[in-house]
Amino acid sequence: MPVINRIADFAADMTAWRQHLHTIPELEFDCHQTAAFVAERLREFGVDELHEGIAKTGIVAIINGQGDGPTIGLRADMDALPIPEETGLAYASTHPGKMHACGHDGHTTMLLGAARYLAETRNFSGRVALIFQPAEEEGGGADIMVREGILDRFDIAQVYALHNAPGHAEGSFYTAPGPLMAAVDTFEIHIQGRGGHGAMPHETIDPVMAACGIAQAIQTIVSRNHYALDDLVVSVTQIHTGTVNNVIPDTAYLNGTVRTFDPAVQKMVMRRMREIVAGQAASYGVTAELDYQVGYPATINDAAKTEFAAEVAREVSGAANVVGDGGREMGAEDFSYMLEKRPGSYLFIGQGDSAGLHHPKYNFNDEIAPVGASFFARIVEKAQPVA
Repeated sequence: MPVINRIADFAADMTAWRQHLHTIPELEFDCHQTAAFVAERLREFGVDELHEGIAKTGIVAIINGQGDGPTIGLRADMDALPIPEETGLAYASTHPGKMHACGHDGHTTMLLGAARYLAETRNFSGRVALIFQPAEEEGGGADIMVREGILDRFDIAQVYALHNAPGHAEGSFYTAPGPLMAAVDTFEIHIQGRGGHGAMPHETIDPVMAACGIAQAIQTIVSRNHYALDDLVVSVTQIHTGTVNNVIPDTAYLNGTVRTFDPAVQKMVMRRMREIVAGQAASYGVTAELDYQVGYPATINDAAKTEFAAEVAREVSGAANVVGDGGREMGAEDFSYMLEKRPGSYLFIGQGDSAGLHHPKYNFNDEIAPVGASFFARIVEKAQPVA
């Protein structure tokens, strides 16, 4: 079946919701206006339970189906990014320096559309838990919601989520069983040397050269310390040091990201980075402190749930528009915390041609919102049919 007719009927409402949300982007856990708008819509739809203030601004809404059965969880993220918007849209961000550059306004809208339909029809057994989550981009809101007990409190048995994908055909889907997105770690390296005149480097302990040496040596972790067919990314993304052209500074700073799938590879990177930083510091005569921060774990889809989700996607968008074994990528996603505790699946929905994610000219494609809402609704109806 294509887009559900009833959801198509209120597609214009979904566009209005999404474009309003686009005007009020909020960061991390401070999604107060967004959560208030979501809660207001859910009350209008007549959900059976509305639980607010989870992970500060997160929401879980419960819709009861017909008869007994398990609870299925559907999740959407609500937060935006600290990026000045450059779209020129009539509904552009009204919050300076913040914008929905990743489409979470669209994700929230798709789940609201599914909520409206499910609350009207209730053509399923058991319950559906609608999870509106803050702080996906930064802060690990999914982890906090899990720690605050939503999976056990609402007896959620399985979980699903969607993310839009620029550059993929509008309304198409792709996913993969098993590892889908990488674990993400962050590292910072603080180097202390002794500054001085740029014309007299022999009187200094140069942290700039140490920073260059460390940055280059770190790359050997990928090229020389792991099996070439194991996915691994180590990227130095910042080097800050110095102020003027004739002064060698006292300090330097590096930071970057590590992406892995295998915990053993992650541990190897941590060990080698400690060894490299210590060794390079000794060779250059500086002191260096490594701060390695373990972040979101790898997003690992349950194989059976992913096969099921891909089949539902084929019903909505057609078999030719769904790839169920699309491989994995090095991006990261905190829905991983929910998938660590419950079986489920994370899928991408094609956005069509647009600016890329996290770009100041990005804008969610409203045409795909009814497709995503139909997918969410059919997941519930197929997973928990009425007896």
